[in-house]
Amino acid sequence: MEFISVYGLFLAKVATVVIAIAALALLAVSIGQRKARHKGELQLTDLGEQYREMQRDMRLARMGDAEQKAWSKQFKKQTKADDKLKKQRAKAGAVEATKPCLYVLDFKGSMDAHEVTSLREEISAVLAVATPQDEVLLRLESPGGVVHGYGLAASQLARLRTGGIRLTVAVDKVAASGGYMMACVADRIVAAPFAIIGSIGVVAQIPNFHRLLKKNDIDVELHTAGQFKRTLTLFGENTEQGREKFREDLNETHELFKEFVHQQRPSLDIDSVATGEHWFGSQAKDKGLIDAIGTSDDLLIAEMENHEVVGVRYARRKRLMDRFTGSAAESVDRLLLRWWQRGEKPLL
Repeated sequence: MEFISVYGLFLAKVATVVIAIAALALLAVSIGQRKARHKGELQLTDLGEQYREMQRDMRLARMGDAEQKAWSKQFKKQTKADDKLKKQRAKAGAVEATKPCLYVLDFKGSMDAHEVTSLREEISAVLAVATPQDEVLLRLESPGGVVHGYGLAASQLARLRTGGIRLTVAVDKVAASGGYMMACVADRIVAAPFAIIGSIGVVAQIPNFHRLLKKNDIDVELHTAGQFKRTLTLFGENTEQGREKFREDLNETHELFKEFVHQQRPSLDIDSVATGEHWFGSQAKDKGLIDAIGTSDDLLIAEMENHEVVGVRYARRKRLMDRFTGSAAESVDRLLLRWWQRGEKPLL
């Protein structure tokens, strides 16, 4: 019995030391993050070279050992000769004609559109170096969310068009509501045949617990200055006047949404598509919501012949607490998206 007691005390001491070390480590990391000058870093990827490497790997996989050795030897020899020629031209002062660049951005939007923080950095980086011959491809996936968040995201994309940079938006899965608000800014929208497009509408719902509270003799007081500072509330008794004002605000937001889309795509019959409905890619093309049918992969491969294709991603540094809460928020977003999909489109 005494042995168990001593052993238990030893384990407690070891656990205390481990916890103390872990706490110090977390504190050091937190302090380091606070002292960091930048909140994130820009990551650039040569997507063209990645694709060429994949091609080489696939070709080699189909060769025998002898063929692989001969091919690899010839490839290294050719690469060395090309590098030597480039150095000679550089020493001679010759300026090589460079291909225009296709910058590839990704936006996978959540309900609150917090991804716009990275998007604005990526667009600023592109505008800092892009020439009029360069282009941007945005791979977009979003079912929409808060008005102000997606309004800002659309405004960030508009910076590219203002800067004279051609913008193509590719939708492989979904660009609805706020997602379509972003997409319609593009010079060209390309969507997969079964991508979800449209949903040009506004929705809001608020639960009300007033009758439950009243039944249990619970009073809630809400004091405001301004007739419509609050229209509908969670706990107070809602009035018909408040409901009418709430509907007016929704309709006003919808009209602004319609006007924005119509400005970006003037040829669109806005009244026929701004009903809150969504369509599959092939249907959306017939209605003028998109310009072509295809996937982002097809677009990238087609552009590699005439463009340098560079992926641009701004990775934000996350605090330790954000890494945990961020995972929980992403889970909630996925759950909301799953509910939306089940309620708004047929299951396949």
